[in-house]
Amino acid sequence: MPALQEISDSLIRDQIARAVPEVFKTMLGYSVALIEPREGHAAPWPPLPPVPSGALPHIVGTVGFLGDANGLIYIYFEESFAAECTASLLGMTAGELTAAGPETIYDAVGELTNMIVGVFKNGLCDSGFACKLTIPSILRGTHFCVTSTGSSRRFIYSFDVSGHRVVADILMKTDET
Repeated sequence: MPALQEISDSLIRDQIARAVPEVFKTMLGYSVALIEPREGHAAPWPPLPPVPSGALPHIVGTVGFLGDANGLIYIYFEESFAAECTASLLGMTAGELTAAGPETIYDAVGELTNMIVGVFKNGLCDSGFACKLTIPSILRGTHFCVTSTGSSRRFIYSFDVSGHRVVADILMKTDET
């Protein structure tokens, strides 16, 4: 199995910078731009700014990939933007979405995340790192952050999606055990 060192930082960046815009443009018609970190500044941690009291929670979709490359990708959405994406994706009004309940939003975020990670994974496969996807999972809440173990590397990329911030947080396993 290839080591992570063979998977360059630029390959990871290029694949996520391709995956997020492709899915949002194709499925929702949204414009997307990668937000480049300022020179000399690392990616923000935690990946989202502190949540003010009374703010709505975030919804985070996650999908893993296993094989010659192993990892997890978390896609962070503000809850209101997740609802907007869901309504657009399913052709629903706000009222219809409210009536359908929050599970509809969770399902849509899971599916959008699955598509993004699928495009990312396909890029890895095309580069010689065959892998398969896991089932999507959803996190919802405020004031939480996902931490990694010592055997993984983290890559955080922020995107402007039609004026909303979406964050891709990638954890890649680094050892063979």
